[in-house]
Amino acid sequence: MHVLIGANYTVYFIIYCFCSLFKTKILIQNELFSKALDLAALSTEYSQYKDWWWKVQIGKCYYRLGMYREAEKQFKSALKQQEMVDTFLYLAKVYISLDQPVTALNLFKQGLDKFPGEVTLLCGIARIYEEMNNISSAAEYYKEVLKQDNTHVEAIACIGSNHFYSDQPEIALRFYRRLLQMGVYNCQLFNNLGLCCFYAQQYDMTLTSFERALALAENEEEAADVWYNLGHVAVGIGDMNLAHQCFRLALVNNNHHAEAYNNLAVLEMRKGHVEQARALLQTASSLAPHMYEPHFNFATVSDKIGDLQRSYIAAQKSEAAFPDHVDTQHLIKQLKQHFAML
Repeated sequence: MHVLIGANYTVYFIIYCFCSLFKTKILIQNELFSKALDLAALSTEYSQYKDWWWKVQIGKCYYRLGMYREAEKQFKSALKQQEMVDTFLYLAKVYISLDQPVTALNLFKQGLDKFPGEVTLLCGIARIYEEMNNISSAAEYYKEVLKQDNTHVEAIACIGSNHFYSDQPEIALRFYRRLLQMGVYNCQLFNNLGLCCFYAQQYDMTLTSFERALALAENEEEAADVWYNLGHVAVGIGDMNLAHQCFRLALVNNNHHAEAYNNLAVLEMRKGHVEQARALLQTASSLAPHMYEPHFNFATVSDKIGDLQRSYIAAQKSEAAFPDHVDTQHLIKQLKQHFAML
């Protein structure tokens, strides 16, 4: 326990208890945070503003109250007095909340200069790179994490995911099996194992892994993702009826699953159910306007039935979502040529 010299130990124990509430996951009302802030401020004043620990507690209060700039000042002041890993982490959280990832990155790197090889700082950098979609840099920092701690679950899982999306499912499988050996046992792990086994052509373990994933699913969203992946497996083996049922079950568990709507629309189109396919694609587009696939598929279907105006509008949305998509560019070119001939 951190206690100030000459202070009333009973009073400061109460203050410490208030501030320790930040480490819990219990939802606390703003009034309690305000009271904790008042108590921490009094303690800082009593210590003549020379105690970095209380400044950090004030910063935590400001952060939980949404007063990010005030929290930033307190954390910076605390760092000037005493450089601690936790303070770097809290200040980085402030910058992330302010949507300043580059500033947070620079702060983490400053922290690494003071605390070389610190796992939490390395993880913070990797997460930010991952959020910025710089997967290669994120993977490099996760590898640095494993050099310091070769049992770090997050780093192992993220490196495995990077190998999977780099068309290396066999290597990704090794990382996920390592997690199994470490005792990790949840829906996400078995879902990823199932996908890796399928794309690595280890079909004997594919369905077993997905069955366990469904059994371990803690909520409907997790179950929906598993059924969606099973739908992809069914498409891969050519069983379209099974794929149709899997995508339907994904929507039963989560009726906001845009990818399932899109893939179900493709299957409906193959059956010749044009209007059903268009309705499903419109739903997918409204749920996930950032995805280019529903827009492109809707544009293709509309083009085939002669609805050129809607096809062109959807193709433009697809191009906005994914400017480098060659098929979308080709479709827009065809439509412009057709309009020029009218």
